[in-house]
Amino acid sequence: MKSSRALAFVALGIVLGQAPPVRAQLDKTIKAAAILFAVDRFGPDINKFVNEVTRTKDIGDEAVTKVVPILTVGNGTYAGAAQINGPRRLVDTVRAVAQMEGEKRIIQPTVRVRGLIPVSDRAVRSLETLKRVPGVGVTATLEVKL
Repeated sequence: MKSSRALAFVALGIVLGQAPPVRAQLDKTIKAAAILFAVDRFGPDINKFVNEVTRTKDIGDEAVTKVVPILTVGNGTYAGAAQINGPRRLVDTVRAVAQMEGEKRIIQPTVRVRGLIPVSDRAVRSLETLKRVPGVGVTATLEVKL
């Protein structure tokens, strides 16, 4: 009986000790879901706002804009939103913007690169599985101050 009680206390200690990391991960997941929901639900309104700020106008089917979520390549988590621009037939196929980062030391300074690539599939797991949409560019990124 005493050993099972001791085991229960050890298990409780392990669970409580993991509470901050679990809470942080849950917090990230909730924020990511909220960003995805907001972009999916209010994307046209957000797009209109970005167009007002940048003084951009859609010009027929030749050049249109759209707001989509940004995905971090490698883990598929949602990180924010971006406005894309291009011909309507291509923009309509874009489901997200994949974000990737890298750095390299070139002689003295280290150069960092953050790539933003319009993609046709939200299931981005690696650079090898990217389904790039050529002919579409990123015109703005959106950030939410938390």
